[in-house]
Amino acid sequence: MHARGDKWPVGRTISWLAGLAVTVLATMSGLNVYGKVLFSVHMGQHMILAMTVPILLVLGAPATLALRALPAAPKGGPDGPRELLMKLLHSRYVKVISHPVVASVLFIGSAFAVYYTSLFETLMRSHLGHMFMLVHFLAVGLLFFWVVIGIDPGPRRPPHLGRLFALILTMPFHSWFSISLMSSTALIGEGWWSLLDRPWVERAMDDQYDAGAIAWATGDIPVLITTIILAIQWVRADQREARRIDRQIDRGDHNDPLAAYNAYLAGLHARDRLPANSRTPEES
Repeated sequence: MHARGDKWPVGRTISWLAGLAVTVLATMSGLNVYGKVLFSVHMGQHMILAMTVPILLVLGAPATLALRALPAAPKGGPDGPRELLMKLLHSRYVKVISHPVVASVLFIGSAFAVYYTSLFETLMRSHLGHMFMLVHFLAVGLLFFWVVIGIDPGPRRPPHLGRLFALILTMPFHSWFSISLMSSTALIGEGWWSLLDRPWVERAMDDQYDAGAIAWATGDIPVLITTIILAIQWVRADQREARRIDRQIDRGDHNDPLAAYNAYLAGLHARDRLPANSRTPEES
């Protein structure tokens, strides 16, 4: 890209690398060691991978970078990586899962489906199962935040107001999930925790309460950050649209419906300022 004179925003690179660094922290540090034996630490991993890492990664716009950097396939030849990526981003499958309702249901519903069924205990009994669970939470987080604040292209880009509604409507369910963990009288994954020798854990229910508190406390800050980012993107999109319309009006291009409508309103305003006796019958 640099060789052909294109530029890539430094902020996107920083955001992407920060997302990778936080992912390493959550999966290759003491958090991953104790995430297998403490529910509260595991929930910390879950929140980091589902609500912090995705924000950083989607703002890095990796698909946009790939589409700009990958060479196009020769005309008439087989599809290359760039064409395959474009087909994937606009595929029917991605169109379905990237619908705001579907993305929100997967984001919140998967937490209830994992923790309030036997699936959590089953996955915790193996290293691969635990890692699969973390990858799943990262994937649904990436999908949700891509729909809300993503930069990369996709089959559908909801209007900013729709994205805001998706964010607002999803967060109460996250709070409900957190409170349900804190108020539950049944130990989630009891069969797994009972197998562990944890002399430092006096009451497993206290650790589960801490897990719910972590889920609740760590959910508000990412939501606030996401709301601010969405507001900034909304303002910038409106400014770009206003500049585009101004350029079309300056060029005298009235093929654009909005520009033509603006010209029509300007003509009505000019007509209303004319004296009544100077108007033609059609203008009156």
